[in-house]
Amino acid sequence: MKAWLLAAALCAGGAAAADAVVQQPRPFGYTVGDLVTQRILLAPGVEPALPEPLRANAWLERRVARFETTPDGRRWLAVDYQVVNAPRSLASVTIPAWDLGPALRVPAATIGVAPLTAPPAPGEALPLRPERAAPAIPTGEMQRRLGAWLAALAATVFCWLGWVGWNAWRDRRTLPFAIALRELRATAADPAAAHRTLHHAFDRTAGAVLHGGRLVPLFERAPWLQPLQPQIARFYADSAALFFGAGLPPDAPSPQALCRQLRRLERRHAP
Repeated sequence: MKAWLLAAALCAGGAAAADAVVQQPRPFGYTVGDLVTQRILLAPGVEPALPEPLRANAWLERRVARFETTPDGRRWLAVDYQVVNAPRSLASVTIPAWDLGPALRVPAATIGVAPLTAPPAPGEALPLRPERAAPAIPTGEMQRRLGAWLAALAATVFCWLGWVGWNAWRDRRTLPFAIALRELRATAADPAAAHRTLHHAFDRTAGAVLHGGRLVPLFERAPWLQPLQPQIARFYADSAALFFGAGLPPDAPSPQALCRQLRRLERRHAP
């Protein structure tokens, strides 16, 4: 429905503003979220300032205005209002009047806003709708892929554990200080046998027969033993005293303790 208001002539300064020519929106059939549009006819050559967006009242919010030109060449200012509230029953909502510049006034209009649902009968609550079940998603392909990835992961872990176990088994049977540490458990009560066992481990590591004055080949071939150089030199001095002198000093470290330190370095630097 079009509601047209006749334009009044502008009065001199101090006179009341005249009503603008306005095409009002239809007065019925709205609900929350709908847009309601007012159109104000503009005189030729008039460029009014656009009204700012704002909350008009509890029911309406004014949006950004725009200029429109109809096929007959007339220019209009279109102002949208959005319904931002839903009544419990059919409500009559007023689009408030506002001024377009100092000389024109846009009159108020009334529209009907309906509720989203039918009002319940007296004494009855609103009917509740059950939750809609989520649609089933086909998961067969995802489960097959997951099974394949889990099988690949299990195989990888199994191979890695096997490789680690095989390396540990190989080291215990091939690396000099690993062999010596195992043999020292049987010769701990015999200092001479324990020293000979550790001597053999040093010789295999250096690839040559060593003695206290000839340790350079050991550190050249196994530079990772450098941190224990003082302890190794002390071992050879104590061994010389055991086999060729007055016997082990009372404070001589045990070959087992030194061999455990050597084994830790050997494990860390083993190829």
